[in-house]
Amino acid sequence: MGLNFIKISSRILFLFFLIVIEYLATTSISIKVIENSWDKANHFVAFFVLFITLSTGFPNIKLIGRILLLMFFGIQIEIVQAFLPFREFSLLDILADFVGVVIGIATSKILQNIIR
Repeated sequence: MGLNFIKISSRILFLFFLIVIEYLATTSISIKVIENSWDKANHFVAFFVLFITLSTGFPNIKLIGRILLLMFFGIQIEIVQAFLPFREFSLLDILADFVGVVIGIATSKILQNIIR
């Protein structure tokens, strides 16, 4: 399995996860697995996975660019949710997103060292 395959696969997964997360964040449909779990953990895991796939798929984007991109995405979700009758804006959700990104950064550094 070559590095090019990993990069392309990560790009596809990143875009797929973006779409799925946006859908899950804005749908009124009750999804038991998500509804029965702790909301902040959902945010943490989502943004952790987004950071890993973004970093692996788009390694040429600088770290600050990856952080800003994902945080804008998280803030965008919260702004959209503020206008939905079945959702609400939450600063704690944005904080959970950021923690997921930070742990993603650390994990990404470890993975890079393993790959080298």
